Amino acid sequence: MSEVGILTESERVTASGAPPVVVETRGLKKTYSGKVDVPVLHGIDIQIRAEEFVAVIGQSGSGKTTLLNLLGALDVPTGGTVLINGIDISTLDEDELARLRSDQVGFIFQFHYLLDEFTCLENSLMPITIRHGDVTEEERERIMSLLARVGLGDRMDNRPDEMSGGENQRCAIVRALACSPKIILADEPTGNLDSRSGEEVFELMREMNRESGVAFVMITHDDRLAQAADRILLIEDGLIHEISKEEHRERMAGIARERAVLRSGVI
Repeated sequence: MSEVGILTESERVTASGAPPVVVETRGLKKTYSGKVDVPVLHGIDIQIRAEEFVAVIGQSGSGKTTLLNLLGALDVPTGGTVLINGIDISTLDEDELARLRSDQVGFIFQFHYLLDEFTCLENSLMPITIRHGDVTEEERERIMSLLARVGLGDRMDNRPDEMSGGENQRCAIVRALACSPKIILADEPTGNLDSRSGEEVFELMREMNRESGVAFVMITHDDRLAQAADRILLIEDGLIHEISKEEHRERMAGIARERAVLRSGVI
């Protein structure tokens, strides 16, 4: 992979001509155990390829975040298989899993989770520091270039409380890209921002996806952002299936009509 995280030609295209699969699940299941077992996912089969930008939608509690945690090896499935870059993560020990997450997966959350005592640049470099113990001049220059690319060139020495919510989230995007991952998992990355900042953050993620080839999987409740993704995956009743943008628009229109009827009934 190149210095700025651009996929090489051999990484971009498989023998069939399609970009390689970076994350795959086979029969993925998850049940939370307690006084009463709560099954959440009932056998999920998906493939995410390099260069894709995939939106995951569904009602609250449908299992979207559970799926993302399983894709990122942050949680252990009850059944089925998760493969990251062709590696069955169930075969790895804790150290190997941590290394895989560090090397292959980037995370962006609804809250930026930057460390208050560190600057924007230091927060962006944190994954490299944790992974290698120190940062080379080449790596520092690459991260500084990315920060400039997302409009934070003059904010590198600022701490999180000296930046806006949108600026902090842009810094979080660079942090997620720091180790040149194969895939970035974003859990409501614009959910804590105003509409303008949210659109700016989304556009930056889209640009990074197109320019670097890193795959994005984004959970969102924002129908406009889902429409701007390459694919839309809908989780319902513990299962997942792809819907077309036309189907999604029809669902949106149906929900709008139901809400209008409810409002007229109240009035």
